[in-house]
Amino acid sequence: MTALQAQVTRRPSSQLRMPDVDFGDRHRTVELALQGRFMRTDKSEYPAKMIRISVAEMQMTSPVLLAPKEKVVAYFEHIGLIDGAVDRVFESGFSMCLNITTRKREKLAAQLTWLINRSEFTGLEGRRHERIAVGNKPVTMQLGERAVQCALLDISLSGASLGTHFRPVIGTEVVVGMQHAVVRRHHDHGIGVQFLQVQEANALQTLFD
Repeated sequence: MTALQAQVTRRPSSQLRMPDVDFGDRHRTVELALQGRFMRTDKSEYPAKMIRISVAEMQMTSPVLLAPKEKVVAYFEHIGLIDGAVDRVFESGFSMCLNITTRKREKLAAQLTWLINRSEFTGLEGRRHERIAVGNKPVTMQLGERAVQCALLDISLSGASLGTHFRPVIGTEVVVGMQHAVVRRHHDHGIGVQFLQVQEANALQTLFD
């Protein structure tokens, strides 16, 4: 069983700053060059590169020709698993309509927000915002159905450091307090996370109320 097949087997059934790239429908799209793979219904897998994506449709390269309406499961870094059906086929790839729930659509929108604005976040290009010590304030980190009690070590406009023995995989999406975030590093006392949206300075004091 490949890694993509394993993920398919075990998986449970804000406003975007995007350029206007039209797929021919009402959803705005963004160009993103992410590496990934896709799997057909016969379990065959192929490498792919994302070209553009919206919360309703995605376009990618493909080394093989697919048929319209063919079902596909794709996996891309920073996005994760996503499935749908082939909508249009072109010479070097295809576009697919995404089969996602409203909750998954909101999560995808948050992921795209971070990807589009990631130069503003810490971790990728160094810390850009001053971090403030908050005295190990208790805070809950939610990972799917699991809730983990952590100590808030410090916080900035774009991220936080959490004291915890629990170490989610880097790149995992979590909810810290009331904020959606992505785990970006492990350290001696816990983890560092980046918020999916950079916070306003006056919002920090009420962020975890």
